[in-house]
Parts: sequence; C-alpha cells; structure tokens
Amino acid sequence: MEDNKEKSKNQINIELKEDVAQGIYSNLAIITHSSSEFVLDFVRIMPGMPKAIVQSRIILTPEHAKRLLMALKDNISKFESIHGPIKEVEGGGGPNIPLNFGGPTAQA
Repeated sequence: MEDNKEKSKNQINIELKEDVAQGIYSNLAIITHSSSEFVLDFVRIMPGMPKAIVQSRIILTPEHAKRLLMALKDNISKFESIHGPIKEVEGGGGPNIPLNFGGPTAQA
C-alpha cells in the first residue's frame, strides 16, 4: 500500500491538447545557445517561397538539451534497428538548405 502511494507521488500527469496533438511540420531546425539556454527554432521552408516562418521555438536549459540529445540518439538507434540506417545528410551541421527539395529544377 505504501509503495503505491510513493509511486503515485512520483508520477506526472501530462495532457496533450487537441491542437498540439496535430503537430507542426518542420523541415529545418536552427539551434542557437547562450551560457544558460539552448534555443531550437523549427522552420518550414516551402519551394518557391522567399520567406520562411519559425513554426515553433523551444527553449531548453543545457542539461535538458543534453537529455534531448541522448533521447534522440536512443530513439534513432531503435528506429534504425527496425527500419535500417537513416540516410546521412551531407553538411549536416552547416547552413546547407535544400531549396529544391530534391525535385526537378525549374527551366525557362
């Protein structure tokens, strides 16, 4: 009985609202940091559009950023063990933005 009370004290009830559950598509992440925080801006770039808008901004402490990194590594490993290796992206750390999205290039 005491164990059940202790377990329920340590549980967090997380609510996922309907509008958030739909998700927001992003095909670019911009990461900046200061001595006290990491800022992750998620952007959607669309072909032929000269302007991209930040869809969502997440601000993390350095400790939480590292936890996110470890959680992503763990989940990518699990994904690849089921689905095979994820294709490496050239220049993954740089500002290489694929504006053509891999489709045919326009010709005049």
